[in-house]
Amino acid sequence: MSLQFRVLSCSDYDDSKNFEELEIWRLAREINIEIHTLLKKCVDDENLSKQINRSAGSIMDNIAEGFERSRSKEFIHFLSIAKALWAELRSQLYRALDRIFINQKIFKEIAQRTKTVNQKIGKLMSYLSTSDYSGTKFRRAKPKTRNPKPETQNPKPEIQ
Repeated sequence: MSLQFRVLSCSDYDDSKNFEELEIWRLAREINIEIHTLLKKCVDDENLSKQINRSAGSIMDNIAEGFERSRSKEFIHFLSIAKALWAELRSQLYRALDRIFINQKIFKEIAQRTKTVNQKIGKLMSYLSTSDYSGTKFRRAKPKTRNPKPETQNPKPEIQ
């Protein structure tokens, strides 16, 4: 299954309003769906299957939670957890491969995609640590009007 999404670059992150707009979260979701579908079909070891599903889901969750924390430093922290979870997921996939629950072709495809997403996470972490952007907590509120002359706005009635 392949989901189609609009891709955001690192610089687009500044304008993201929610984690669902992040390319890395979308890719993690896509891989999570594929892994879940795959495991339903071919993994006989229920414990390993649960571990793999938890790792894949935790990757998405950490990206989302970090984004919603609204501070770049916190987001970087959660991204680093997501990167570690990608490694954990690949290690679990090796176990599934070694136990002949998945074949070499499937393993290579998923492992390569996890490495690609991991690189993208690393690039976003680098961008966040070197940019002036400090997170959504510190975004300036946009004016409620496009009127460049505030003095011409209708006055708000006083509530008594």
